[in-house]
Amino acid sequence: MPEKTMPEKMMTAVRVHRVGGPEVLVPEEVPVPEPGPGDVLVRVHAAGLNPPDWYARSGYSVIPEDLRPKRTLPFTPGTDVSGVVAALGPGVTEWQVGDEVFGLLRFPEGGGRAYAEYTTAPASHLARKPAALDHVEAAGVPMAGLTAYQFLFDLVRLEPGRTVLVNGAAGGVGHFLVQLARTKDARVIGVASGRHERFLRDLGVDEFYDYTVTAAEDVVRGVDHLFDTVGGPHGHRFLAVVRRGGTISPVFLGEYHRDRAAELGITFVFGQVRSDGAQLAELARLADAGRLRVGVDSVFPLADAAKAHERAERGHIQGKIVLRVA
Repeated sequence: MPEKTMPEKMMTAVRVHRVGGPEVLVPEEVPVPEPGPGDVLVRVHAAGLNPPDWYARSGYSVIPEDLRPKRTLPFTPGTDVSGVVAALGPGVTEWQVGDEVFGLLRFPEGGGRAYAEYTTAPASHLARKPAALDHVEAAGVPMAGLTAYQFLFDLVRLEPGRTVLVNGAAGGVGHFLVQLARTKDARVIGVASGRHERFLRDLGVDEFYDYTVTAAEDVVRGVDHLFDTVGGPHGHRFLAVVRRGGTISPVFLGEYHRDRAAELGITFVFGQVRSDGAQLAELARLADAGRLRVGVDSVFPLADAAKAHERAERGHIQGKIVLRVA
């Protein structure tokens, strides 16, 4: 008699079969993945949205062609996850089934396939979920929080008491930059639209500028470190605010008139965020100590991933957008 095979366990995942707008995000039934060596299987409770998700979905159309990563279709987007360890792959000893974890998975090398009921994760890319945050809040931390952490402490090496300006301070990366800079007793200047002022004041900004009313570049001077989460063709307008010997850190591509910046003694410090479980554990510690909050703009069910992307592309986000999975 032919040998019987066990039926595959199935799950819902959001997949992209062709690049395009939010409508190409399609929930469908696929097999639950198996964790390989060094990986764990995570039962996803929430997945955070990040710009690379919609860049990938749209074929990286906003990125110069020679810099576009290659993605094989179909794929499941998402790198930010919060959930519970459901199974262990060979060689994993640091986690146990039932542990609550969160992480930035396989970034930048391949993506984490987080828009799904289950995903696999390298054990070293995870940290224990902070008790102070629920899964939705925790899923909003990994990419944006690590971007802010690595820019401030690995790249710029922020010293205590410096003056920091964050352009786009209410967004995902921006609101973490504000809070993490405050852990170094920085004087923080936030630039955002006026509707975000109370949010940013509560997070600790010392000065706030509503860019629809006041151009910060007309009134601010002597900044040690500028973090620009907006970028674009007019980034160079901020050259006037940075002191000689100061730095500009573009979080997104922009035109900064590099020759002029060099004449002014301004240098550029930037890099690519990477997965790091140990640094996430430090962010978790700050959250549990009450020093790191997560702004959640909106929450959508997994089946409404397309609507979540539509919300993201409308812009003016306060904090993070999150998919609730379980």
